[in-house]
Amino acid sequence: MLIAGCGDLGGRIAGRAQARKEEVVCLVRSAASAQRLDGRGLDARAQDLDSDIVLDDKSQRQAQVFYFAPPPAQGVDDPRMGRLLDALDTRPRRIVYVSTTGVYGDCRGERVDETRPPNPQVDRARRRFDAEQRLLRWRDTHAGEVVILRVAGIYGPDKLPLQRLRDRVPMIAEVDAPWTNRIHIDDLVRVAEAAMARGIDGEVYNVSDGSPGNMRDYFDRIADAFDLPRAPEITLADAGDRLSPGMLSYLAESRRLDNRKMLDTFGLALTYPDLASGLQACVDVMRTESVD
Repeated sequence: MLIAGCGDLGGRIAGRAQARKEEVVCLVRSAASAQRLDGRGLDARAQDLDSDIVLDDKSQRQAQVFYFAPPPAQGVDDPRMGRLLDALDTRPRRIVYVSTTGVYGDCRGERVDETRPPNPQVDRARRRFDAEQRLLRWRDTHAGEVVILRVAGIYGPDKLPLQRLRDRVPMIAEVDAPWTNRIHIDDLVRVAEAAMARGIDGEVYNVSDGSPGNMRDYFDRIADAFDLPRAPEITLADAGDRLSPGMLSYLAESRRLDNRKMLDTFGLALTYPDLASGLQACVDVMRTESVD
């Protein structure tokens, strides 16, 4: 197994493969990240995908490739994906790529399944869509298998806006808040593994818990779960002067994801099919860690 981009998601999958005594190679950007993974007994390589790379024999012989590396911060394409594909001298059996549901663009709150044509409207989504297209072109010319996961917002014990709430950063009122979608990191790990094992070659899958909510409710529920004050409420008209460009871009898009294809194909029952169950798990984990 070769994992390109071994942060939280990649590190979890690598650890699970390691526990099964499978061979794993992790590609990370920095020597510090490689050293961190080496400390866990994982075989890590520092490879900067912003320049051409050369993969060693052990990396080349891996039949399964997970691609979790983020695209560049600027532009509308993802040359990092291209550089990894160019470096693969041998053909892996399958590549699983974690993309984003942002490739659908603003859907005005409509239900969105995988038949919806992509319509990325911001550069971060355009970069992800470019990576998808590079992968599919590689599939056509190299006969390797590709599965694309369009993933909603990821949350988990280390992926919650707690500091934002402590800092009293405002959020728009619920009446103005768009539909949003999410998936707990633990469920995403299982989905990614299932995509490698049971995903259909060339297919795209929406990945979410299947319980859409809105951005205001998301922040309020987190505040309540962790006994924090709710974010100050502002109108959408005031948001332009009070919120970051990144947050504004998220608030400009609204969609409700249909995850039935993922569940049916992968044969999964999610551990956290809604925010309430997922947040309670986060609270339990963080309380245990604070005691330890």
